[in-house]
Amino acid sequence: MGRASAACAADSIRQAIVRTGHARLMLAAAPSQTATLLALSAEADIEWDRVECFHMDEYVGLPPQAPQGFANWLRSVFFKRVPQATFRTIAPVDDPEGAALRYEAVLGTEPFDVVLLGLGVNGHLAFNDPPADLADDRAARVVALHEASRRQQVDEGHFAEIGDVPTHAVTVTIPRLLNARQLIASVPGSAKRQAVHDTLTRPIGPEFPGTALRTHDNVRLFLDAESDPCVRELS
Repeated sequence: MGRASAACAADSIRQAIVRTGHARLMLAAAPSQTATLLALSAEADIEWDRVECFHMDEYVGLPPQAPQGFANWLRSVFFKRVPQATFRTIAPVDDPEGAALRYEAVLGTEPFDVVLLGLGVNGHLAFNDPPADLADDRAARVVALHEASRRQQVDEGHFAEIGDVPTHAVTVTIPRLLNARQLIASVPGSAKRQAVHDTLTRPIGPEFPGTALRTHDNVRLFLDAESDPCVRELS
């Protein structure tokens, strides 16, 4: 799954560089993305010094060097392997609202060439928990995290208990994520099977944020046997 999704992303990045001289890459930070990011960092013939990268969300209230911080996670998993790439980060330590406004300016309005994302166990995209605003007029905002999203962070081993998980984050909004030429969703693991099912079958709307992906005309969804609801039905 990781190799397939990375090959797809790499091809789009190369095409963007040929087309415009640079590429804009939006990244999710989560264990679901590890295989994809490792494979992407090993792809040949990508001019990483022409790639500008962004990340989708960041906790409010963590110390700047906390390993659970999403920018720090991406540095340790991905950017140490492609140090030539430019990485634009969210810094909400002392002023979350100001950080959201500053990040909106950093993102600008130019579409991303590639968005690499996953799905939360509750179907969230970035930290847009249900009910999510699928028509948000902001590019980034401060949000309160639902218990399901905070519990997911404990279940994935990032925090010892739910009380350690921050209650708020700065997130890129769904409309800004969808302002992209291609979205590539890598969603492995049995914990995500219901979210995949809901994303593919539920009515498009705020209660199932992942359904917003179906409004975009260039989305690739990469699953493994555990997350694929069709495999479950056939077994």
